[in-house]
Amino acid sequence: MAQVNGYFRISIRDNGTYIVIYPPKEDGKPVRFDLVDAYLTKWRIGYDKKTVSDALGKIKEKTELRLTAEKVHPMDESAIVTIDTNHTQAEIILFPPAEGRALMSRDEIIGELVRGGVKYGLQEERLNELMTERVFCTPIVLAKATPPIEGKDAKITYHFNTDLTAKPKLLEDGSVDFHTLDTICPVRAGDLLAELEPAVQGRPGIDVCGKPIRPAKVNNLILRHANRIHLSEDGLKMYSDVNGHVSLVDDKVFVSDTYEVPVDVDSSTGDITCEGNVLVKGNVRTGFKIEAKGNVIVNGVVEGAEIRAGGQIILMRGIQGMSRGKLIADGNIISKFIESAEVISKYGYVQSEAIMHSQVSAKTDVIVGGKKGFITGGSTRCSQMIEAKTVGSNMGTQTLLEVGVDPTIAEEFRRLEKQIPELEAERESATQNIVLLAKKLKQGEQLSVEKLLLLKQSQKRVAEIDTQIEEIDKRLDELQDDMEMKENGMIRVSQTAYSGCKITISGAVYYVKSDISHTRFVKERGDVKLDVY
Repeated sequence: MAQVNGYFRISIRDNGTYIVIYPPKEDGKPVRFDLVDAYLTKWRIGYDKKTVSDALGKIKEKTELRLTAEKVHPMDESAIVTIDTNHTQAEIILFPPAEGRALMSRDEIIGELVRGGVKYGLQEERLNELMTERVFCTPIVLAKATPPIEGKDAKITYHFNTDLTAKPKLLEDGSVDFHTLDTICPVRAGDLLAELEPAVQGRPGIDVCGKPIRPAKVNNLILRHANRIHLSEDGLKMYSDVNGHVSLVDDKVFVSDTYEVPVDVDSSTGDITCEGNVLVKGNVRTGFKIEAKGNVIVNGVVEGAEIRAGGQIILMRGIQGMSRGKLIADGNIISKFIESAEVISKYGYVQSEAIMHSQVSAKTDVIVGGKKGFITGGSTRCSQMIEAKTVGSNMGTQTLLEVGVDPTIAEEFRRLEKQIPELEAERESATQNIVLLAKKLKQGEQLSVEKLLLLKQSQKRVAEIDTQIEEIDKRLDELQDDMEMKENGMIRVSQTAYSGCKITISGAVYYVKSDISHTRFVKERGDVKLDVY
């Protein structure tokens, strides 16, 4: 270890106290003024700062400057110890002794480290080098932390398609192929469904102050599954017990059998509730209902009926809802056409060839293509993108298109907002009971058992309402933050957006007052911008 950087030492002579400055060697750095200043201040040596600072900036060879006419007490070698902010290493800077004074011993240097807060990680080899050959005015790392050994997150590998975002294929004639969607995953009994690679816990390190350095927390996982599935003895592999269809919902694997309805869903079948998938080969008639935890596929037409699915809803022909039909799915909803119906995809997209006078909302996209590709009337909402050939109509039909806000979040926000005035009205009524009955008690009136019970119940209910309102306010704040964070979203109209359309993107509103062609609507700087292409 050789001296490369510039350094200085103090020399006490008959006519005063001097500083002897040595220039750096080769690519070394000049001695820093802040080190000189800190040293002279520590030993209370008065000097002209400008003179010393100027000299340090110009020095090319060994230089001596008289600091003061006073003769200070000669000092031995000294040191400064610094620990970085993360406590991963400690450095020492040695200052040479005045001429004729002593160097620090090994134990004294270690003592300086200890006084500086170092308790661990002494670099013995580095210290030995320093004891053999001194280096002054240069930071030397003499202690290092032992870093933690990081662990490894658990990992699950699924042996089936968990991405159900594949959209229907567009045929050459412009129609959509609803027959080859490939969004349902068949499985056979004994098939391997998933494998778990367990988490590996990390080991803590130690910083130079002797405190533990915790490794990052690892993410532990387990194989979660429903019925008709079993795990291997070590819990690391998952197998299907039956033939059926496999799906992943909220990190839980389901294997479902499919219930087939060979005819219409009507009075001959009644409402249908199924733990798995449902396949209807006929129509779903007005007034009937299908509920399935898996997917629902209908080959015919859905009338004013209600279909709820934990997976996807696929209508080969479409829905004529008669203003009472509903399609509600956790996954995607794909329908040939949608007319006079309410359609909600909680976590997926909605795709159709035509949407007419309906309330449609989707977690991600609403895509309306094929030969027709129009949206007319009603409201269409999603968080990311609405795409259609035409929106509205040449008759000026009022049509609302909204993107940028998750419809499920917006719906929850509106529902909770409505609850507050209802709860406040109930609280006011209960409070009136409390005030009236408490007044009677104060006046010495003997209350009946029924009125005492009413007083107690009212007091309890007021407390419950206060808690409910507090929780709702907190949730509304969270939802408001979620809605305000969304600044993206786009509406793309490949042909015509007719007058009468209302465009809303992340709260910014634009009214289409005259027909516009080949337009993308996006939000920019707080306003809706039209990008004609």
